[in-house]
Amino acid sequence: SIADPVLYLEGLFGQTLAAQFGLRLLEPPLDWLPNLPAEFRKRRVSLSTLGACRGMVEPAFIKPPNDKSFPARVYTGAQLPIEYDRDTPVLVAEVVAWEQEFRCFILDRQIRTISIYLRNGELQRQRDFAASDAELAEVKSFVDLLLADRRIDLPRTAVLDVGVIHDRGWAVVEQNDAWGSGIYGCDPVRVLEVLRSAAIPV
Repeated sequence: SIADPVLYLEGLFGQTLAAQFGLRLLEPPLDWLPNLPAEFRKRRVSLSTLGACRGMVEPAFIKPPNDKSFPARVYTGAQLPIEYDRDTPVLVAEVVAWEQEFRCFILDRQIRTISIYLRNGELQRQRDFAASDAELAEVKSFVDLLLADRRIDLPRTAVLDVGVIHDRGWAVVEQNDAWGSGIYGCDPVRVLEVLRSAAIPV
């Protein structure tokens, strides 16, 4: 057996594999983003099902809440994947334009490491995920405000993706599981610190 395993896993199989070690991985509730106070969301987001969305005529950004079982993107009802059960939960969000997006690994409501990952929809890998000190300071200021707000529940470990919506300002993109999130340009040593607490005994 492996003593004190640190798990970093594909989201679809995470809980199944963790159970083999007698562990349960921490993850946000499906309705975390819709229930986030509006000042941190800055757009309409609701929890629904694939079946309920199939009649939608207007496009919306639709994604699975806590996994990547199908691509997160803008859909009309007729464009939604048909190979999933109609009761499959989905998040339905107003379509907005994100100018920048950043990933923050969180432990005990404290930011451990930050990385930009998108600028105007373009992955920043070729630019080595470079961001200015001023940009990172803005991220920290916004996320610290959220972390200090006790209306907002968070697991002990989390990944918060945040960014700037065109003409609206800073907002939360989504919350992700620490154990299944890409690290982009985050400090891997600090990511590991977060991952050590991302699972609890069953």
